[in-house]
Amino acid sequence: MTPKTNSRLSLEVKGRLDMEEIQGKSVLIVGYGREGKSVAAWLRKHYPALQIDITDKQKDGDNYLGQLKKYDTVIRSPGVSPYLPEIQQYITRGGHLTSPTNIFFSRVTGITIGITGTKGKSTTTSLIAHILTGRYPDVRLVGNIGSPMLDALDTAVKDTIFVVELSSHQLVDIRYSPHIAVLLNIVPEHLDYYPNFEAYRQAKENIFRFQKPGDHLVRSEKTNEIFTTKLLGNRENISVAVRVARLMHVPDEMIQKQLATFAPLPHRLEFVGEFRGIRFYNDSLATIPEATIHALGALGSDVATLIAGGYDRSLDFSKLGEHLASHPVQTLILFPDTGEKIWKATQAAQATLVTQVKQQTQKFDVNMMEEAVRLAYEHTPVGNICLLSPASASYNLFRDYADRGNQFKEWVLRLSGA
Repeated sequence: MTPKTNSRLSLEVKGRLDMEEIQGKSVLIVGYGREGKSVAAWLRKHYPALQIDITDKQKDGDNYLGQLKKYDTVIRSPGVSPYLPEIQQYITRGGHLTSPTNIFFSRVTGITIGITGTKGKSTTTSLIAHILTGRYPDVRLVGNIGSPMLDALDTAVKDTIFVVELSSHQLVDIRYSPHIAVLLNIVPEHLDYYPNFEAYRQAKENIFRFQKPGDHLVRSEKTNEIFTTKLLGNRENISVAVRVARLMHVPDEMIQKQLATFAPLPHRLEFVGEFRGIRFYNDSLATIPEATIHALGALGSDVATLIAGGYDRSLDFSKLGEHLASHPVQTLILFPDTGEKIWKATQAAQATLVTQVKQQTQKFDVNMMEEAVRLAYEHTPVGNICLLSPASASYNLFRDYADRGNQFKEWVLRLSGA
């Protein structure tokens, strides 16, 4: 079926309750991170007689998937790829594979608004939740951002509104779709998890694949409609949030009021401050080239220094190289491993330019954030911007994107002389 994309949502919505996701008498939880711990606690409360075991690669080593066949149900945490051979063999032999996401959607009785996309989903999800809180008393921000879905399930009622950020890893084997599905842009990412880009794209599109009559699909699109907000360069995401709010019967006056009070997320084009005449922006959430291109476009020609590079997930940096060639910065400060790829892509694009005058970009290779920020202070002209927007994941040098962004902010302050 084709979900509706225009008329407003009826707030008299029934839950999904399509099937029993916990089958048999024994369950194995694969992966014991945030969601693994959440589903374990939920199962112990609701299935006291169930045999519940846990396996995790960090604790149990490379053979952590060796005992799958012993269990009636296997619950896959998002970080564990369903494409792993052991999991595929389990499915082929008739095993029942599920996930915390499937369990949530099979039990939820409130209204669900799900958001996915390669970039912008955290901002869009937070923005939708913020707007809806202006009208509704019980709006819960859950999923890939906020609390785990199952943590918020038991205290919900039929009027609860769940705004759920959904990663491709949560969607890859989902059997349900939210009442309102928001699909933002899809560009290559996580190619170390999926066999190819097509598999990644299909995982994202699962967000609307199982919608029912009366459900709605909202896609990202350009708009000329103007609402006042503190967000930089997020016109398409704002448009999506406004359209969802209207589906949920929020008046435009209230939408504008809520937009005006929305604070940008940490690590997403976050203004750190102006020090020694230089404006610093933390965009550590930019883990793909397209996000960095977006940041550069949002901040414009004042960006004189770009700090980029990080963990290599086999992404293509040619478009970022083309952008940096046609909109050059004065200084590139690059982390391994992708820093070298970004530099080569930029040089290759510069070689194809037909313009007579080509601005020279100086490049520095660094391994620590302190060194990167010190160089930024030395080489960014007064009145210009230093932007941290890595276009890459963080795992080779930092715990995660938040650690990377926090270190950037810390060193900006420590080296400011303030």
